[in-house]
Amino acid sequence: MRGRLIIISSPSGGGKGTLIKEVRGMMPELAYSVSFTTRQQRFGEEDGREYHFVTRERFEQLIASGEFLEYAEVHGNLYGTSISESEKLFDAGKDVIVEVDVQGAVQIMDKKTVDSIGIFILPPSFEVLKARLTARGTEGEAELRTRLRNAFNEVMHYSRFKYVVINQDVPVASRQMASIIMAERQLLDRQSGAIQGILDSFDASKHQFEL
Repeated sequence: MRGRLIIISSPSGGGKGTLIKEVRGMMPELAYSVSFTTRQQRFGEEDGREYHFVTRERFEQLIASGEFLEYAEVHGNLYGTSISESEKLFDAGKDVIVEVDVQGAVQIMDKKTVDSIGIFILPPSFEVLKARLTARGTEGEAELRTRLRNAFNEVMHYSRFKYVVINQDVPVASRQMASIIMAERQLLDRQSGAIQGILDSFDASKHQFEL
């Protein structure tokens, strides 16, 4: 069976990146889609690991060539999810977890061009979100204010998602995310091939018990 896209989204500072890292540690079989972005590379980040860092000109070329499953401009920077990279992983039967801003997540879910589930990460309060963004120290004052202002609109999209996880405690929230992914794999329509194989084995053996 083809893999599916696991969309993880939240307001900026909601902790989605940290939770994805924890979940991937618990579920190493999960593939990860590295998004493209035009934003500046931060200290400690590696090109091709956190993001593919590209110029705006290169990003616009990728848009024109139809490379993105979704893309959006967020806080003045462009972000996009590669179609070709994701499709290769789906065809290999891999579930692909992807970190996407709220605009991009809604695009994917509205298009319905890939099999996906959406998990929205909520901070326990606005005060906690503000403290997290301030503490990481990666934005200047103007950008921080923009992110906090946008957070009010972003949190209101929670109802568009199938699942919501409140990120008050990272170990708890990451286990909840992993449980959601595992539960989705047990759905009847996700196991049709395995179930049919079991039923065939019963059918092939039933003559042994017929009188």
